[in-house]
Amino acid sequence: MASSSSFLLLAALLALVSWQATAFDPSPLQDFCVADMNSPVRVNGFVCKNPMEVNADDFFKAANLDKPRLPNKVGSNVTLINVMQIAGLNTLGISIARIDYAPLGQNPPHTHPRATEILTVLEGTLYVGFVTSNQPAPNKNKFFSKVLNKGDVFVFPVGLIHFQFNPNPHQPAVAIATLSSQNPGAITIANAVFGSDPPISDDVLAKAFQVEKNTIDYLQAQFWENNHY
Repeated sequence: MASSSSFLLLAALLALVSWQATAFDPSPLQDFCVADMNSPVRVNGFVCKNPMEVNADDFFKAANLDKPRLPNKVGSNVTLINVMQIAGLNTLGISIARIDYAPLGQNPPHTHPRATEILTVLEGTLYVGFVTSNQPAPNKNKFFSKVLNKGDVFVFPVGLIHFQFNPNPHQPAVAIATLSSQNPGAITIANAVFGSDPPISDDVLAKAFQVEKNTIDYLQAQFWENNHY
């Protein structure tokens, strides 16, 4: 089983590397542009570190992505490796994440504003899906979904709301996600709408969701935990 999981992880990494040609971020104009996190200059991304000061550690992280993570109260844990963890990813247009799902756990509906995602299931079963942007009738917001098993792959187009759910009440699940940005971002819908700081007016949300204001007040009073670490 370990060798099978290793093969699937290798396949996911190869897909990640081959994605460079169609990455969402701008293409690099030199071999690399390791992010200089200490530079006071602010640009779209990060300023390049002096290439004479670059070393192998700028392209490395002992991330332990082979080790399971403890899920939070929504039943998932996303361990993202992006440019903030590996400075050498700057301008390369790629990142990777391990996602652990508890039995009946989910990675709740969210979007990545700057990246397409390709998900590979390493262990277990996942029910996944995404919803299209607003369309004229009769299509409106079309929902695409699929049940994935070990070794299956699914794509979530850039910016669209999507989710993953582990339907097994007894077994956890694990997946590797690769994303077409050095910093894909994540907007968890419930957290953003009901857990913003400061809160969105309950008058606005009650009208938008066509519910009573006390329902909105209840939802805003909940603790909206972030499952991205």
